[in-house]
Amino acid sequence: MTTTAFRTDVVSAMTDLLFTPGLELSEAVDRHFAPDYRQRTDGSWADRSEFTAHIAHLRGIVAGGSIQVLEELVQGDLYADRHIIDVDKTDGSSVRVEVYLFGEFAPDGRFRRIEETTLMLQGADSDRNIGSAR
Repeated sequence: MTTTAFRTDVVSAMTDLLFTPGLELSEAVDRHFAPDYRQRTDGSWADRSEFTAHIAHLRGIVAGGSIQVLEELVQGDLYADRHIIDVDKTDGSSVRVEVYLFGEFAPDGRFRRIEETTLMLQGADSDRNIGSAR
């Protein structure tokens, strides 16, 4: 069971990671992801450093966007949601992705693990791997 009053969620985490200009990447990652964080996106595992490299890459190509949570469930230390993320890229194009996410919280309320599957709803074929590109 989570032992802290703080508990992150996908909107807070993604907003800090991608849509808050001026927030240092290391601060955003530390705020929402435990030191032993692991993520699997569309079958590919990444540790915390690989995940941070992925977000650094996205920060270079993302101009803005938004997240809409369609369904969300928290039970003890487990988290699940279905959300749509709309991304406006610096090249003027846009990408819309539906994400099915299952996660686990660390005792301090940060994500310890996320496993997700993505479905691109709009965007170029070259953006199909945007959920794990580095």
